[in-house]
Amino acid sequence: MIDPPTLPQRIRILQLQTECHDRSHDPTDLAEQIVAAFPRDRFEVTSAFLQGRPETGQPPSCAEHVHYFEFSEKAMRGLRLGVHRALWRYCREGRFDVVICNRYKPVNMLMTISRFLRIPVCVGISHSLGEYDRLTRRWAAALSIRPNWRFVGVSPTVRDYLINLGCGFTPDNTVAINNALDLKVVEDMFLPRAAAREELGLPQEARLIGAIGRLVPIKGHIYLLRAFAAIALRYPNVHLAIIGEGKEEARLRAEVEQHGLADCVHLLGWRTRAKRYIRAFDLWAMPSLKEGLPLALLEGMCGQLPVIASDIPSMRALIDSAGGLAVPPGNADALAEALDQYLRLDDETLRQKGWQAYAYVRDHMSIKQYHSAWLKLVEQALERC
Repeated sequence: MIDPPTLPQRIRILQLQTECHDRSHDPTDLAEQIVAAFPRDRFEVTSAFLQGRPETGQPPSCAEHVHYFEFSEKAMRGLRLGVHRALWRYCREGRFDVVICNRYKPVNMLMTISRFLRIPVCVGISHSLGEYDRLTRRWAAALSIRPNWRFVGVSPTVRDYLINLGCGFTPDNTVAINNALDLKVVEDMFLPRAAAREELGLPQEARLIGAIGRLVPIKGHIYLLRAFAAIALRYPNVHLAIIGEGKEEARLRAEVEQHGLADCVHLLGWRTRAKRYIRAFDLWAMPSLKEGLPLALLEGMCGQLPVIASDIPSMRALIDSAGGLAVPPGNADALAEALDQYLRLDDETLRQKGWQAYAYVRDHMSIKQYHSAWLKLVEQALERC
């Protein structure tokens, strides 16, 4: 009797993330798209989250396995000895061939424990500029980076930032994989304009400037509010709506009251799967002071909205190519001029501007390219280990 052929063992990948939040398991989330890059016949992928669990009604992950550590905020502070111990045990028992870490905290923890594990390939993803500005972080990286490590910047600007630090990130171990969107999936999530406005409680006939993001200083919403205040009297039918929550909310509300804008500025708070509401807006504003390559900018373009965004290295080329307006970060006067430039256009011209932004994302930010880049990175790293 002839024995059946032995099937090759699949490559085991762990993707480690900090927190399970409202975007986690969303099919447009880039962590989910990383999972989708690896064919199941050759790879067995596990997604693990250090904190949180999915809320009721949240879609399941496309990963074959999902693990929630559910560490407390207290456990995640300080030396995090208990977290390191649990993560070390989990990785040892899982016998993963590849561990991919999203953002600084998981990267740092894996750097600490990986010297005591035999993980063939470790990958750290940096999403923004400034993650390693602290001297202690650069020092830790210089001591911890080994030949089995690879690093990914979400844009060429983030990649170059890492390499120029001179603490172990090199052109050989650090690459750029641009953030991307699965346009079909994203577009299927969008609510129609009227329905989105109705759910948000926004006026149907107004022209709407929209923004989505955490209400924290680095997102620059205070400058967007001040810019809007400068032009609001000229455009009585124009409203500003911001979806998000955070520690800046009280400051933003005080600014609204100071300028007497309560009737035309809408701070809408946190919304589950906020991108659903993008087509409620007529203009898309991204006034961030610092970014890697923000998905929110791509999502606004996918919604066929003309974009106004900060002229920062990671976004400049994208804004220019998409026909948007780039303004100096933190400059409310320049932002007001850009808003005025777009608001003077008629509806049809504004729609054409939005279509130009959409066409650029469609033609140049392909999710297929994203999947191919991740698969190539992991396969080449495994070949060299």
